[in-house]
Amino acid sequence: MSGLSLGLIALAITLTLLALRVHIGITMLIGGAACFLAVNDGDLSSLLFTLNNLAYSRLSNYDLAVIPLFVLMGQFATHGGLSR
Repeated sequence: MSGLSLGLIALAITLTLLALRVHIGITMLIGGAACFLAVNDGDLSSLLFTLNNLAYSRLSNYDLAVIPLFVLMGQFATHGGLSR
């Protein structure tokens, strides 16, 4: 299966689930897992191993921690009267 056809299948799955009013995170997980299984010939153990490591690797990245701290600093400045 080519990459374009896999992408179109994932898009169709995603849009169908969104039309059925499934949560966007679950929809993206199902569409991505279906394509991952199609690429890896249905090997469920590799999907579970990838999901196990993916959660830690995404949450252990501290580069984007500045954004909520910047918003918090703005709230402190607003409530402290610094923006007047």
